[in-house]
Amino acid sequence: MATVAGNAGRDPDRRRALLDAADRVIRREGPQASMVSIAAEAGITKPILYRHFGDKSGLYQALADRHIRRLIKQLRPEFAKSRSDLRSRAEATIGTYLEMISANLNLYRFLFHRAGAEDSRTHSHMAAIVRSLGEELGAVIAMDGTVGDPVRAQILGHAFVGMVQTTGDWWLEHHEVDRRQVVEGLADVIVAAMAGTSAARRG
Repeated sequence: MATVAGNAGRDPDRRRALLDAADRVIRREGPQASMVSIAAEAGITKPILYRHFGDKSGLYQALADRHIRRLIKQLRPEFAKSRSDLRSRAEATIGTYLEMISANLNLYRFLFHRAGAEDSRTHSHMAAIVRSLGEELGAVIAMDGTVGDPVRAQILGHAFVGMVQTTGDWWLEHHEVDRRQVVEGLADVIVAAMAGTSAARRG
């Protein structure tokens, strides 16, 4: 992963404190949180805030790294549990994802809706992180033995990640839908896709 512009020579503790300030403002004010508010929360001016990250895009990317990587760290153990059956792994992974994005709703919307739409560099950066998760899941599927073709495993890995992310985005706007129903519906699709692949191999 490329280093975010402006990192070189910066005090990591100060940088962490600035990101903490940004987190507090975004959680409090939502996706429309302003850079002026974030700077004020940190006790500095907006130009000084940008200076620590290179520019606004650098700040966005630093926040994306912090939170998307934290999300992936939570998801990785769930879909990598080789001793669990496929459905249990799928449900645990999807459930963890939905729980985390709903518990951090303002941060999620800031990163995926505002920052990603507002800044093309941030959008590309976040897309690369999500794509790496698809690649990792594809590798897990290939190692599982159900899918013999590594290309097909990658296709399924990216398809599952995209499906869960898009459905999760929809669910955040429809909280009248029980989370368990969403988890089970998505798991149904994953299990069916994997079962179809297994049947095709036997045929």
